[in-house]
Amino acid sequence: MIKYIKRSDLDTAKYNACLDNSPNSRIYAHSWYLDIVATNWSVLVLDDYNAVMPLPWRQKYLIKYIYKPCWVQQLGVFSPNIIDEELVRTFISAIPRMFKKTSIQLNSNNPITGKGITKKANYILDLDKSYEELFNGYKSVRRRNVRLSIKNKTIVSRTENYIELINLFRILKKGEVSTKEEDYLKLEQLIHFLIENDKVDVLKAIGDNGELLGGAFFLRDFKRITYLFSIVSNKGREQNAMSDIIDSMIEKSANKKLTLDFEGSMIDGIAFFFKSFGAMDEGYYLYQENKIV
Repeated sequence: MIKYIKRSDLDTAKYNACLDNSPNSRIYAHSWYLDIVATNWSVLVLDDYNAVMPLPWRQKYLIKYIYKPCWVQQLGVFSPNIIDEELVRTFISAIPRMFKKTSIQLNSNNPITGKGITKKANYILDLDKSYEELFNGYKSVRRRNVRLSIKNKTIVSRTENYIELINLFRILKKGEVSTKEEDYLKLEQLIHFLIENDKVDVLKAIGDNGELLGGAFFLRDFKRITYLFSIVSNKGREQNAMSDIIDSMIEKSANKKLTLDFEGSMIDGIAFFFKSFGAMDEGYYLYQENKIV
């Protein structure tokens, strides 16, 4: 039996244990993550937390709706057991009717087709190989760009100054992205929490004159490294600083049973960039429903 459980009534330990034991676990679905980034959230729970489906939601006027929080890519159904299309549809059917609109990006292990479903692209790279083998799997243009970092004297290093990178994004992307100030503040809170709990690598690239060229946030759990956020300056783009940053993360994580999750994209140029590291497409699914019209 599937029950709708409010966040305040959730057995957090059982909920997170279900996620940790799920082959399709995603860091975004953990209670502490959603507590930071979601306005509100509840959960659909099968029996004694045998499967779970988090539901981030908001209310505008008198209308409650399920939405995709910023800094979250894939949610959906999670379970230590096999997840088939029937189970996914059963969970979707259990979404309470009080939610008049639904927009959920299900994870790649939630097979589903039909009305209201759109397949989206995501790119992943298996890191359980030597760095030499991973590097040789890059497209020639990417290998060439990474080698240029030696000529450009680019230095990639860890930093805890995540605010510097978020502020650079604010400045360079103003007018280009729809990110709201409240979302930037949630990102700051999230990265602070992740640093305190050793669940993130914040990397930055510095040019030969000490200029900040760019940086990225890589979330870490015991299964995936998630490329959550990045920013590069105009000079950093000219010097392929983001290639250096990602290559540095790959080199550090080689020979580990981890997956590098690039988080998309449906944009051809960005998709090519991710694929140039040898990444493969792992599709996931957007489910949308509007009960108002």
